[in-house]
Amino acid sequence: MTALVLRELRLAATGGHALLPLVFFLLVATLFPFAVGPDGPLLARTGGGALWMAALLSALLPVERLVEPDRTSGVLDQLAARGMSDEAVAIAKLAGHWLSFGPPLMLAAIPAAALMKLPRDVFARLELGLLIGTPGLAALTLMVAALTAGLRGTGALAGLLMLPLAVPILIFGAGLIERSGGAGALKLLGAVSLLLVAAAPFVAGTAFRAARD
Repeated sequence: MTALVLRELRLAATGGHALLPLVFFLLVATLFPFAVGPDGPLLARTGGGALWMAALLSALLPVERLVEPDRTSGVLDQLAARGMSDEAVAIAKLAGHWLSFGPPLMLAAIPAAALMKLPRDVFARLELGLLIGTPGLAALTLMVAALTAGLRGTGALAGLLMLPLAVPILIFGAGLIERSGGAGALKLLGAVSLLLVAAAPFVAGTAFRAARD
């Protein structure tokens, strides 16, 4: 299992895919103040939601390389022939995907919050939300990647599937930033993220078996 997780991290690093979510996230943080203007209070009110939207789209960027390359090259078939369950492979892919974009995104949120002029307490809640919500985004990305593997226009189709399903994470993540109702949003965000993480290995594993059959 550890070898599979390290392989996912190695593939993300060597292909440059690990930098794409980070660069996209920072670009949004850089460009958003130009669109809104120099109004500090307005940036502070809207910046957290913009960063959450950027995090959602950043998680979606590597969707085409999560499953499809291993499916076409026969890696998934080889792992199955060696007795590795499809669910275990999915767990390794989930862990590798989150490690490649979740912690870097939380680090990138430091300069992004400064550009958005977020207060300290809002920044702290943003980081807490990203810590809890990004595993759910990674799980959702893996499920969509497994379900759309082998189809034409995977990127566009994955976006159409993932964005509506990610609305609860986006709503509760942005709601956590607000001072009122933050505790309730935290619990709901954790519940949704945990549900997605728990379901991802079974959904992806079933998709792996269906593609093999």
